[in-house]
Amino acid sequence: MAMTVNGEVELAASRDLVWAKLNDPEVLKSCIPGCEEFIKVDENQFQAVARLKIGPVSARFKARVTLSDIDPPNGYRIAAEGEGGVAGFAKGESTVVLLDHHGGTLLKYEAAAQIGGKLAQLGQRLISGTARKLAGEFFAKFAKAIEG
Repeated sequence: MAMTVNGEVELAASRDLVWAKLNDPEVLKSCIPGCEEFIKVDENQFQAVARLKIGPVSARFKARVTLSDIDPPNGYRIAAEGEGGVAGFAKGESTVVLLDHHGGTLLKYEAAAQIGGKLAQLGQRLISGTARKLAGEFFAKFAKAIEG
C-alpha cells in the first residue's frame, strides 16, 4: 500500500538553527513519536528504533535512515526502510525544504511511503490518518525543541 503526506510548518527560528536541529540525532530522537533510539552510524546514515501503535497493530520498528541531496541550510532528502516483524515493513522517502519566512523559517515536507504486512491490511484511511497524526506530533515537538 502506498501513501503520501505533505505539509508545511512555520518556525520562529533562523534557517541555520532549524538546519542544525534537523541534523542533531538527539533532537530527532526526542521528536520522533515512539523513538527509543536514533544513532548516527555514518556521516549521512542513522539507525533508529521506534515503537508504534497503528490501529490494533503495535510493533517495534528497526529502521535505517539515509540523508541525500544535502544542501545546507536549504534542505535534503531522507530515505528510510524499517522492519516491524510480523506487523510488516515500511519504506519511504521525504524531501525537506527550508525557506526564509517572516523573520523565521518555513519548513516544507513531502513524503511518500510504502507499507506491507499486517499494516497494509488496516486500510488506507487508518494508515493515512495515522501518518498525518505522527507527522503533526513530530513537528509540534520539533517546534518546541527549536523555540524552547
